[in-house]
Amino acid sequence: MKKKIVFSGIQPTGLLTIGNYIGALSQWKKLQKKYFCIYCIADLHALTIYQKENVLNKNILDTLSVCLASGIDPKKNIIFIQSHVSQHTQLNWILNCFTNFGVLKRMTQFKKKIHLNKNINAGLFSYPILMAADILLYQTYKVPVGKDQIQHIELVRDIAYRFNKTYGKKIFTIPKKKLHENYGSCIMSLLSPMTKMSKSDDNKNNIITLFDSDLTIRKKIQHAVTDSDNPPNIKFDLKNKPGISNLLIILSNITEISIQKLEYYFYKKNYHDLKEFIIFNLCFFLKKFRKKFFLYRKNETLLKSIIINGAQKAEKYAKSTLKKVHNIIGLNIK
Repeated sequence: MKKKIVFSGIQPTGLLTIGNYIGALSQWKKLQKKYFCIYCIADLHALTIYQKENVLNKNILDTLSVCLASGIDPKKNIIFIQSHVSQHTQLNWILNCFTNFGVLKRMTQFKKKIHLNKNINAGLFSYPILMAADILLYQTYKVPVGKDQIQHIELVRDIAYRFNKTYGKKIFTIPKKKLHENYGSCIMSLLSPMTKMSKSDDNKNNIITLFDSDLTIRKKIQHAVTDSDNPPNIKFDLKNKPGISNLLIILSNITEISIQKLEYYFYKKNYHDLKEFIIFNLCFFLKKFRKKFFLYRKNETLLKSIIINGAQKAEKYAKSTLKKVHNIIGLNIK
């Protein structure tokens, strides 16, 4: 029976937030119980922003350690560094030739980035095509995504469908999107709950990183936006109570208590009670997480062996797909 592969990637850029954990890493841990998973540390994607060698190297090993501390098992899954499998960039060029320029111009993520980033390089524009190569190389069945990435996955599906139709053969599997099951696909910022929590946010009071101290977490949660209801009403309502809803989503995901049960527990309690409960549980959760992280991070021999083994395993899948592509388009002369 053919394996149903789940593929996902994470960029090694800066400190990861609780939003990165809930939206991606916690889901990776759950998915590995049901699927064969291939997880990529996407260092090539990180190059759209200027990188220093020593910083990028450190960030890659930090990100791998975060994955392991989150419960990602390299014995059950493949974990590898994107640039260590050359087929990603090879397929990327081929897929560039099967992607419409106008479609790329309409990517909402690109439109947002050009307003925020002074370094408007070609990589920012063609980023979704490399993402398509990442996914299609492994004949991916499902891709866990946040709501802001849905447009990119639709582009991947469109590229794969067009390629298959052009050559009349199923060269690529058409991947399906997998959204978070507990409203965690897009954790919002603490002070602006209509905006996604982002590790690149200039206002660090908007985010909680996985390495914030207990005191920092307390200050940030205490200042997090709720609402002006009087008396307080702790209820999940994304449209009318985005601040409270965001806090309930964070709490639900780190405690694995359903939002419905949390609403019942906090019935007739006030916002101070909610925030104190979040502070206690978040500090407790991150303390355990960091303990695991530092155990992995100080063992670079282990980390490098995982990287080498992961690349070797990933390359077998990547070579197989690229060979099919080369054969069908006529790049198979030796």
